[in-house]
Amino acid sequence: MTAVLGRTVGVPTQDGTADAYFSHPDDNTPHPTVLLYMDAFGVRPQLRKMADRLAGAGYTVLVPNVFHRHGPAPVVPLPDFIASADRQALVERILPIMGELTQDLVVRDAESYLAWLAARPETADGPVGVSGYCMGARLALLTAAGHPERVAAVAGFHGGRLAFDGDPESPHLLAGRITAELYLGHADHDRSMTPEDRERLDKVLDAADVRHRTEVYRGAEHGYSMADTDAYDADATERHWAALLDLLGRNL
Repeated sequence: MTAVLGRTVGVPTQDGTADAYFSHPDDNTPHPTVLLYMDAFGVRPQLRKMADRLAGAGYTVLVPNVFHRHGPAPVVPLPDFIASADRQALVERILPIMGELTQDLVVRDAESYLAWLAARPETADGPVGVSGYCMGARLALLTAAGHPERVAAVAGFHGGRLAFDGDPESPHLLAGRITAELYLGHADHDRSMTPEDRERLDKVLDAADVRHRTEVYRGAEHGYSMADTDAYDADATERHWAALLDLLGRNL
């Protein structure tokens, strides 16, 4: 793996400055760029480690605090390890903040993130990739739909509410705007992304001729890629890395 440089930066948006983690190869060379969207627990050491691993594979990576309107990360204080006993109380605090991220806000913030990246000397010319985890998978799809001219590859892992019936803000309704290639690695037995939801999403992507591949990670729980939670699954995580790097390598 290539040596990397990572640091916290501020990204100007239309609603103030978003703190973010920025990581890239330490070689004074521009690289293809990935916008990495956090899970609901936010930008923290685990997300920074993931960004560094992606940077070590040859990418310039930005991990924005999408809850920046509520202050710098972590917006909700977190334990070092998130166990099942912690999850309910944390989710209850986080859900109202998540609910504020409308499609319009997500696309507007994404414009700021993409513009900031495009101006950086560490960023190569060309399209970008977007990867998202948990709620970040939704943000990744919305970003692809809102900025099809910029986004060439989208990956979503253990995403939730991606094709929620009756939700006018569900990203599957924007499938016709997506030109990127998609990879979605669903968690098994995920209440936030049921078999019916997965089927609904595949159907609309097929109908819109969106290049995509969806897989169910059998036996893996929602949150399987996060090593600082008890949902972590090492085998599923390595499978996710292989799929992500394959997607990015084909498109960036």
